[in-house]
Amino acid sequence: MKVGIAALASVLVLAAATALTIGWSPMAPRPAPTGALEGAAVGGPFRLIDQDGRVVTSDSFRGRYRLMYFGFTYCPDICPTDVQKMSQALRLFEQRDPARAARIQPIMVTIDPERDTPKILKQFVSNFHPRLIGLTGPPAAITDTLRRFGVYASRQQVGGASSYLMDHSALMYLMGPKGDPITFFARDATPDQIASELDTYVR
Repeated sequence: MKVGIAALASVLVLAAATALTIGWSPMAPRPAPTGALEGAAVGGPFRLIDQDGRVVTSDSFRGRYRLMYFGFTYCPDICPTDVQKMSQALRLFEQRDPARAARIQPIMVTIDPERDTPKILKQFVSNFHPRLIGLTGPPAAITDTLRRFGVYASRQQVGGASSYLMDHSALMYLMGPKGDPITFFARDATPDQIASELDTYVR
């Protein structure tokens, strides 16, 4: 009987010690959530020109998340609305978590390099978020970048030879610090919804 009591006491002591050890162990870091585009063939290296005329490559943003939109400055309605939405979403996230929001670089890549010169882009991006970067470049470089990001763009004549609009896919991408695709935002996403998604994925 004494042996049984002693054995039971030993088991209880061991169980209590185990519980304390588990209780005081540091929690394992929360795994990063899986985005809708994880593993997708979206993105890749590029070499373009920003609104100040400087050469910018994909490596220029290494270590930062990229909130990317593809559009053009002569767009009469959709592009300005989408870029404004992107800017509002980033401002909302900045209010919630300034440190993490600072890791996000907002970018607009033109799909109309013939008209969107650095000077035109600079005027355009100045109307939105102060950290927004506009990217243009030679038509071949833009075409290659659009292909890598799976962006459709086609010129639509609306008048004379110099009068045209661009038909294009209107998606906003969130890319990771290594340039890997994380997720995308459709046109019907609100600034608050986008900010909530940023809160989910940006570490």
